[in-house]
Amino acid sequence: MPTIDIRGVSHAYELTNPTQSPHVLVFIHGWLLSRHYWQPLIQRLSVDYQCLSYDLRGFGDSQIYSTQQKSISSYSPTDYVEDLAILLQKLNISSAWLIGHSLGGTIALFGADKIPDIIKAVVCINSGGGVYLKEEFERFRYAGTQIIKFRPSWLPYLPFIEQIYTGTQVATPLSRKWGQQLLFDFVAASYEAALGSLLYSTTESEVNRLPQVVSELKQPVYFIAGAKDTIMEPKYVRHLASFHWMFQGDCKNVLEIPECGHLSILEKTDIVATHIQSLLNK
Repeated sequence: MPTIDIRGVSHAYELTNPTQSPHVLVFIHGWLLSRHYWQPLIQRLSVDYQCLSYDLRGFGDSQIYSTQQKSISSYSPTDYVEDLAILLQKLNISSAWLIGHSLGGTIALFGADKIPDIIKAVVCINSGGGVYLKEEFERFRYAGTQIIKFRPSWLPYLPFIEQIYTGTQVATPLSRKWGQQLLFDFVAASYEAALGSLLYSTTESEVNRLPQVVSELKQPVYFIAGAKDTIMEPKYVRHLASFHWMFQGDCKNVLEIPECGHLSILEKTDIVATHIQSLLNK
């Protein structure tokens, strides 16, 4: 597993072999997840495109140690964009498509805004929003905070516990392998990063800033929604997409996948891969 230093934190990443395409596909995972969930999709796309996946600071194998806490204390989407910009620079990537899942989609949108010379297009998967509902967000923030506080390290080793996670947030149950991976990533996530990214990304100002950013993007932006996604419902995906110039009132930049929940990259990998491939071929 290769790593690269970004602002004093060792980041785990995987980069496939170069291809004839001038663009690198850069995959950004969601909250409490890791780069691993992109692998089935990357297997299908890496034949034609060089693919980069990495663990966000504080998640997966990009862990933060106590000696680094003072210098790295902010976990807003903008902070993660700064990490991304350094990563692309260090890997000499000058032309990229950002493909982000859930929170990763928000980071991708801010990334396209901050480094437009490098980012040529964005694909947001199970990612939307831009509507601040005070009571709902307060409940979500409270529940998320409690979940992060109580994560015993032995949890992934309980017999059959992964079976619960195979059906979490999805319309189609996942394999036991992915249930186990979800458990490991849930427990492994840094408390500071998990809490910080949750709280920063769900403030009223941050939520309301997202539509403005989307409205100002010059690059193509596409959205993939799961019809049965209860975390990011399709109506919120369409809402955010409507601020982009490609929307044109008839959702031309939105694809809704039937019988699909919040983890479409695992539930409907072939459909997602086919859609991304068609976008790249336009």
